[in-house]
Amino acid sequence: MPTFPSSPSIAAAAATAAVASLTSLAYADTAFRFPFLSSPSPPVTDGSSSASTSSSSSSSSGGFDPESLERGAKALREINSSPYAPQVFELMRKQEESRLAEIAVEKARHLAIQTQADIEKQQKLAEEQRNLIQQQAQTKAQMARYEDELARKRMQTEHEAHRQQNAELVKMQEESSTRKEQARRAAEEQIQAQQRQTEKEQAEIERETIRVKAMAEAEGRAHEAKLTEEYNKRMLLERMNGERDKWLASINATFSHIEGGLKMLLTDQSKMIMAVGGVTALAAGIYTTREGARVMWGYVNRLLGQPSLIRESSIAKFPWSGIMSKFLKKIESSGASNKDLVSMRNKTSFDNIILHPSLKKRIEQLARATENTKSHQAPFRNMLFFGPPGTGKTMVAKEMARKSGLDYAMMTGGDVAPLGPQAVTKIHEIFDWAKKSRKGLLLFIDEADAFLCERNNIHMSEAQRSALNALLFRTGDQSRDIVLVLATNRPGDLDAAVTDRIDEVIEFPLPGEEERFQLLKLYLNQYISSISGHESSSWRSHFHKKQQNIVLKDVSDEDIREAAKRTHGFSGREIAKLIASIRATVYGSTDCVLDSNLFREMVNFKVDEHYKRIKLADEYTDKVSNKD
Repeated sequence: MPTFPSSPSIAAAAATAAVASLTSLAYADTAFRFPFLSSPSPPVTDGSSSASTSSSSSSSSGGFDPESLERGAKALREINSSPYAPQVFELMRKQEESRLAEIAVEKARHLAIQTQADIEKQQKLAEEQRNLIQQQAQTKAQMARYEDELARKRMQTEHEAHRQQNAELVKMQEESSTRKEQARRAAEEQIQAQQRQTEKEQAEIERETIRVKAMAEAEGRAHEAKLTEEYNKRMLLERMNGERDKWLASINATFSHIEGGLKMLLTDQSKMIMAVGGVTALAAGIYTTREGARVMWGYVNRLLGQPSLIRESSIAKFPWSGIMSKFLKKIESSGASNKDLVSMRNKTSFDNIILHPSLKKRIEQLARATENTKSHQAPFRNMLFFGPPGTGKTMVAKEMARKSGLDYAMMTGGDVAPLGPQAVTKIHEIFDWAKKSRKGLLLFIDEADAFLCERNNIHMSEAQRSALNALLFRTGDQSRDIVLVLATNRPGDLDAAVTDRIDEVIEFPLPGEEERFQLLKLYLNQYISSISGHESSSWRSHFHKKQQNIVLKDVSDEDIREAAKRTHGFSGREIAKLIASIRATVYGSTDCVLDSNLFREMVNFKVDEHYKRIKLADEYTDKVSNKD
C-alpha cells in the first residue's frame, strides 16, 4: 500500500477527488455500493498508460471499471484512517444535500411553469368565453335594433295611413262646412237685402215727414226770433242808458269822496296814522293770502297735477306761479352792486361744479348738443351717469337742464317698488305729464338700478317687472319731448333693454387731488367766507335773525392743499360734509374763530372716521359673503 502525505490539505483534496469519482460513478450506474473490501489498485505511474489501461479494462468488462472501484475503496479506507474523516463525510453530506435542494428547486420550477401554463390556459379560455358572450350580446343588440327598426317602420306606415285618412276626413268636413257656410251666407244676404230695402223705404218716408215738420218749425222759429230780437234790442238800449247814468253818478260820487278824504287826511294827523295802518294791514293780508294760496295750490297740484313719483321739478305747478318769485328775485338783485351783477352775468352754469377738466368739457359739449337738438327739433339722446355716490351726478343733470333750456324733473327708483301694481300707472302718468312742458323735459332717475335691474332676477317682483316694461314701452323710440338721464352706482345690474336705450354713457369718478383742492376752497367760500364776508342786503334780512360771523385766521392755501392730499378717496358730498362739520365746530366754540390748527384737527378727525367707515363696510361685506 503506498504511503500518502499526512497533511490535512492533501488528505482533503484526495478525499474530494475520491468522492467526485464515486459521485460520477454513482450518476452513471445509479445503484452504487461502497466496496470496502476490495483490494487496492496499483499506483499510477503514467497518465497515458493509466488511460489506456482504464480504457482497455472498461472495454473488457462491458462498461464497469473495477480499477476505479478499487481506487475509490482505497481512498475511502484512507479517509477512514485519516484524522479528517468527519470533515470529509460532512462535506459529502452537504454536497448531497445541495444536490437534493437543486433537484427540489428544479422540481418547483417545473411545477411553477406548469401552473403558469395552466393559468394562461384558463385565461385563454376565459377570454374566449368573454369574446363569445360579447359576440352573442352584439348579435342580440343587432337583432333588437333590427326588430325596433321594423316596428318603427311599421308604426310610421300605420301613422301615415291614419294621417292620410284623417286628412281626407278633414277635407270632407271642410268641404261640407264650406257648403253650409255658403248656403248660410246666401240666405243671410237675401234676408239683409230685403231688410235694406224695407229700411230704405222707411227712411224715405221718415225723411219726407221730418222735412215737412222741420219746414213748419223753422217758419215758426223765424217768426218768433224776429219778434224776440226786436224786443231784446229795445230792452238792451234801455239797460245801456240806465247803466251809463249809474256809472257816471258813481264815478262822480267816488271822486268827491276821495277829494273829501284827502282833505281830511291832510288836515287831521290821527286819521293819517289810521290810514297808514290800514294800508299796512292790507299789505299784510295780501301777503298772507298769497302765501296761503301758494301752499294750497301746491297741495292741490300734488294731488291733481304733478305725479307723485316726481320729487322735484322746475315745471310751474299752477298758472302764473313764477311771476311772484321772479318779481322777488328782481327786487333782491336790485340791491346788489353792479360788480356782483357783472360777475353773475359772466358766470356760466357749470362754474360752480368742480369736475375733472376732460369730464367737464364733455358735459358742456352734451349740454350744447342738447340745446341745439332742441332748437332744431331733432330727437333727444338719453344718457347714463354712473359712479360712486356723491360725485355730482344729480347736480350735473340739473345744470345741464338749465344750460340747455329744458325743464327738469327728478325721481328715485326706490319709490317705484312700494307702489306695487300702481307703479305702471304712475310711470305712464309721468310721461303724459312730461308732454305738458313747452320747453322739453329732462327726466332724471336716481338709483335707477332699484327697479331697472335684470328682469330674470329672482328677487324682482312682478310689479317691478311690469313697471320696467312700461318704461321700456315709453322709451322705445327716440323722443323730441323727454331726455332720459339715469344715475346708478351699479351699472352692471341694469337690464340689457334699458342699456340699449342709452346713447351716452358718462362715468363720474372720485375727485382727484386738484379737484378736491378746488372743492375745499369752493365750500369754504360758500359755508364760511360768504357768511363772514358780507351781510344780506335783501328785504328778507330784516325779518331773520342776524347770523354770527366766522373769523378766518391763518387758513392758507398750503393748509387746504394738505387737506386735499389727506382726503384721498373722499367724494364731493363727503368734502361738503367735512366743511359743514368744521362750520358746526366753529359755531360751537366761544369765539367763532377758524384757525389752521382747528382746520387740521377737523380734517384729521374726518379722515380717520372715513377710513373706519370703510373698514366696517368691508368687514360687513366679508361677513355676509362668508354667511352665503
